[in-house]
Amino acid sequence: MMERVETLINELIGEIDYPPLKELFSKLSGGKRLRARLVLTIAPSHPDAPLLGAIIELIHAASLLHDDVIDESTSRRGVASVNATHGSKIAIMLGDVLYSKAFSALTAFDPRIAHAIAQSVTQLSVGEMMDVEMSQSFNRNRDDYLTMLYLKTATLIESSAYCAALLEGKSPEGYGIYGKNLGLAFQIVDDILDITSDAATLGKPALNDFVEGKTTLPYNDLYEALDTTGRKKLIGCHGRVLEKGEKEWIFDMMEMHQVIDHSYAYARQLGEDAMAHVPHEDVLRVIMNSVLERSH
Repeated sequence: MMERVETLINELIGEIDYPPLKELFSKLSGGKRLRARLVLTIAPSHPDAPLLGAIIELIHAASLLHDDVIDESTSRRGVASVNATHGSKIAIMLGDVLYSKAFSALTAFDPRIAHAIAQSVTQLSVGEMMDVEMSQSFNRNRDDYLTMLYLKTATLIESSAYCAALLEGKSPEGYGIYGKNLGLAFQIVDDILDITSDAATLGKPALNDFVEGKTTLPYNDLYEALDTTGRKKLIGCHGRVLEKGEKEWIFDMMEMHQVIDHSYAYARQLGEDAMAHVPHEDVLRVIMNSVLERSH
């Protein structure tokens, strides 16, 4: 079924009569296709599930193109980003084309599905704005970070699960909660891997998120665990290139206060809460476990 999703993605792009765009799109890395896999898992028998998955993957690709411009990223999934190779203007316009093509194809679906996906893209954009604003200084508020995380990352995964359930005639609310928690857990594991993985695995230096100004969940938890002197030092390290001794201090403090274990425990709790809403979906548990246990 995933082969069908890839075929439909290429067909949707092929309907756009502009060869340079098709060539540029072909160079994008597809990634894990988590959202499409989720749709196919929840709605395995519906003939329109592969198309819905393809549409959602186009939307996700568009959001990443814009995200790379905002973050000034030079690579994506180990491949040079479009903004690095062709400039930010091309990257933004390619993202706009993918968004508009996805929305055009989405109009063929039940209005409830079209509305849910479109609403999630609005939320995604608000989340991106929050992320930019929150990166200007050290964020002390854990709840604000989790709200941003939901909007920027989890909402599209939530709507993928919700809409797949609608397609298949299942009760969508429980599947939506599963998707929301899956998205939150996915990003929290990303937060952790930015700290625990090496540059070869990540494709970027460890602690890169913090250097770029992002106060992710482990840093929120570390801040709460530190005394006043430690908090001042942590804030002083935020949003700049770190010296070796500063990096070592952050690693040591996180180990001392078991910050990584705490963040993993929170992600695992999200997973258990998700499965409580879809208790008989063994394949969804496999997907959740793969997210919680991934190493890159």
